[in-house]
Amino acid sequence: MKKILIILFSVFLTSLSFGQEKKRIEQKRVISTIDSTKTPELVLIQGFTVNSPIDSVWNAYTTKKGWESWAVPLAEIDLKVGGFIKTNYNKAGKIGDSTTIVTHIINYVPKKLITLQAEITDNFPEFMKKEAKDFYNVIYFEETEKGITSVKSYGIGYKNNSKYLSLMEFFIPANEKLLMNLILYLETDTKTKKE
Repeated sequence: MKKILIILFSVFLTSLSFGQEKKRIEQKRVISTIDSTKTPELVLIQGFTVNSPIDSVWNAYTTKKGWESWAVPLAEIDLKVGGFIKTNYNKAGKIGDSTTIVTHIINYVPKKLITLQAEITDNFPEFMKKEAKDFYNVIYFEETEKGITSVKSYGIGYKNNSKYLSLMEFFIPANEKLLMNLILYLETDTKTKKE
């Protein structure tokens, strides 16, 4: 369950904000914010800047090789509107088995944005299953200067209540760790990141 929850919000997490209160820890690379100003919903905002060209960052999010380099041991991608990203954290498993996570590609603009919606399975908390249609992840990509890319992820559809706020306490450090894997992969891997 822990791994499924990580990928759902993977997307995409160091500064944490509830409403107007903000704490920033400058030494961390991934900045996380929970915006509760649009009650009754929460928006989980996660962003980072990476010393890598936009092509490499885009490929890390949208190719089999990319996902398998920083996030999961097994991935299958069908990059199109109505396509999918299927992942599996179990290296002894296979795509399509009961531990496969399916994320639908709602839309995308190459190297600009991608909108994702994960399938909510039996492994998710009951309160999330009832609201499965509300959850989306919108990820923006911007090359701020040559060889430097900014990524900002918006997790939308979470409710502003104690159940979701408790869930965020788990998601934030887990997703920050996952995104740091991505940053390290993009900044230290000398091989080409193109599929």
